Amino acid sequence: MKFNVSSLALLSALQSISKVIASKNTLPILDSFLFNLQGETLMITASDVETRLVTSVDVVNADGSGLFAIDAKRLLDPLKELPEQPLTFDINDDNMTVNVDYENGKFNLPGQKGDAYPQQKPLKDTSVSLELESQILLNGINRALFATADDELRPVMNGVYFDIHPENLTFVASDGHKLVRLRNLSVQSKERASFILPKKPANILKNLLTKNADKATVVFDENNAYIKTSSFEMVCRLIEGRYPNYDAVIPAENPNNATIDRVSFYAALKRVASFSNQASGLVKVQLSENEIVVSAQDIDFSTSAEERIVCQYMAVPLSIGFKASYLIEILSNISSENVILQLADPSRAGVIVPAGNVENEELLMLLMPMMLND
Repeated sequence: MKFNVSSLALLSALQSISKVIASKNTLPILDSFLFNLQGETLMITASDVETRLVTSVDVVNADGSGLFAIDAKRLLDPLKELPEQPLTFDINDDNMTVNVDYENGKFNLPGQKGDAYPQQKPLKDTSVSLELESQILLNGINRALFATADDELRPVMNGVYFDIHPENLTFVASDGHKLVRLRNLSVQSKERASFILPKKPANILKNLLTKNADKATVVFDENNAYIKTSSFEMVCRLIEGRYPNYDAVIPAENPNNATIDRVSFYAALKRVASFSNQASGLVKVQLSENEIVVSAQDIDFSTSAEERIVCQYMAVPLSIGFKASYLIEILSNISSENVILQLADPSRAGVIVPAGNVENEELLMLLMPMMLND
């Protein structure tokens, strides 16, 4: 087999899928990229058994066809140091030696036959298909990913839940302390379905989808999901199990609402949190007429801080405790200028929503309170 390819195009394709390769693989061949030369198209695959990514690059002067594998690190390291130029790949079909010629030199490396590379099983006939804009998928993952858990006892919490309704698509994530629910009303489906996307493929998608402005097709069954755009295809194993009823934990009525400038609230929390107890990270939020006071103290080190922010609040005075790092995370994942903090009482979860939602979106974030000492 022989072909010519742009060094930059090949490097870009390899880097886009390389993050799926695990540092330790059960099968040695999974340390490699799988190449499939068919005509003037070179299909490239990377996998860790659980997740599989496929992309392609155009080649010229192709001679022959077939499968071969090259160790990922051995190929990526020299390509990163090459300026843009044409490369000539010459693969010996007998001993799988790979010769790469470029403008000022060449390098040789061992290849492997691609037949041993694990093949992907097809989806079941009961699979469900959904088509949506790539940016909607990216936004849903971006908003929800930070709230996923790392819980070995409850693996269903370790991913982003896709709850598909005929009238909307809802992205949900929760670690038991904080919860994100993002509804997109522009995505509609013929049937009710759901799946849980694990954290690793969600993180990979987050990086891949930034380069795409086209449509994404999601096809899934009980075990696996195919996510395809014009530039890549991902196949990943889903988290099996039943996701908890997330709507049940969201307080239905929150009569105490404060509208706060998000950046001011965020900055005050960052400053005050430095003075909170290192173990608990507790900050106290006191609401009174058109004012919010954020305070923290660490009795062990005799440190404390307090900051006042102007807000719109006309309900009863109320004090509630939150873990500072969680509240900071929530505010950093909302993009609106103002946020509305909705509270019922100090023992019930606080709900934070943007003062103005993006068209066709309904974003809600929830944070469980902490007990105040006073």
